[in-house]
Amino acid sequence: MVLHPSPDTLVVRWVDRLGRNYTDVTGTIRTFMNDGIVIKTIINNMTFDGSAKGPILRAVRDALIALMAADSRRVKQVQRLGIANAINDKTKDAGRKPPYDRTSYEMITVMIDQGRRDSVIAPEAGVARQTAIRIKEDRSDADEVLKRWGM
Repeated sequence: MVLHPSPDTLVVRWVDRLGRNYTDVTGTIRTFMNDGIVIKTIINNMTFDGSAKGPILRAVRDALIALMAADSRRVKQVQRLGIANAINDKTKDAGRKPPYDRTSYEMITVMIDQGRRDSVIAPEAGVARQTAIRIKEDRSDADEVLKRWGM
């Protein structure tokens, strides 16, 4: 859909683009409507203008504006929480999760010490043969991977 707004129409993606907080957004929308500017949102194709006549229609319009502004505030709160969780995530730089845990690592190292072959170790430990080979070639690195993942 292509919008062809008139010169007195403001097209925004969502109402949260009109201010930094709930009060700012609702105030901006009311100011624009009082000045005769029509506001159209792209995401949900809503139009806000000053044409609502009668107290019931104005109340419905104002409630809808308040709901949309409050929803944008909620979305921003969730976004901030997500960013905080990403910053605090201990496994963020841990790389890919290993296909083995501490128990299978210990089992594999014992079997390696016993001189067992990789093709026998892998099925008994429940890992791929290449995983057993990787642990055999560099035990300290394999152990470090488990530590980074808190295992």
